[in-house]
Amino acid sequence: MGELEDHFQRHTGRMVTKWRHYFEIYERHFAQYRGRPVRLVEFGIWHGGSLQLWRKYLGPEAHIVGVDRNAACSALAEPGTDIFIGDQSDAATHRALRERYGTFDIVIDDGGHRMDEQVTTFRELYPALSAGGVYLVEDVHTSYHGHWGGGLRRPGTFVEFAKQLIDQLHAWHGPPPGMQADYVTQTAFGLHFYPAVFVVEKRRMEPPQAVYAGAATMPLNLSELMFIVEMDLSAGRKADALEKLRIALDAAPGDNAVRAKIRELGTT
Repeated sequence: MGELEDHFQRHTGRMVTKWRHYFEIYERHFAQYRGRPVRLVEFGIWHGGSLQLWRKYLGPEAHIVGVDRNAACSALAEPGTDIFIGDQSDAATHRALRERYGTFDIVIDDGGHRMDEQVTTFRELYPALSAGGVYLVEDVHTSYHGHWGGGLRRPGTFVEFAKQLIDQLHAWHGPPPGMQADYVTQTAFGLHFYPAVFVVEKRRMEPPQAVYAGAATMPLNLSELMFIVEMDLSAGRKADALEKLRIALDAAPGDNAVRAKIRELGTT
């Protein structure tokens, strides 16, 4: 049992419910924030127990914000824990959150679980997630239940939306038409799918760069040589690239692509 689950088992405050396997997921992604002045926002307050749980786990320096459409939740505010009343399916709610708080280090969507709520919240608040932050959506199994607007492979569900994020994670590798790098490509370090939980780790990303080390133990074919040439060039090793291009030209003297690459580098 991890420390967060231990806090849960000993909790005697306000009511909180969790799927048991969630605790390991939380600890995997949130442990780095313990004892730090982080800002966490959670959608879905209910009785307020989870807000107290985050306080116990993250420590006194954490700034916690709970969001719910139920105005009665306003009474659950505590020192260091704010309550914000708003509808997560409404972009105006997220705009007001951004205006009041700026960025968040942790976003937890445990709100209404409807498809429009989950998708709207991600679109509106992922840009407000700080670099190095974690965005976590709970109970994404609702994407398969009609009660919440879901259905297996039904367009518009959060799971189908998340599948598109997988495409964008790889957009720099292209080249299918329409597969272009966007904000997600430039900021998502990793997407994690767990049973009923989806997590995004955010950080500034650069276009991927292939690298190599060591010496070849057998002759390289033309395509392999050209691949190594591109790695040399991306690392600024023009002389090494030209050497391999000359080897490629000896192996395939009639290859126009090799000759064009040599001309591109300004030599013959």
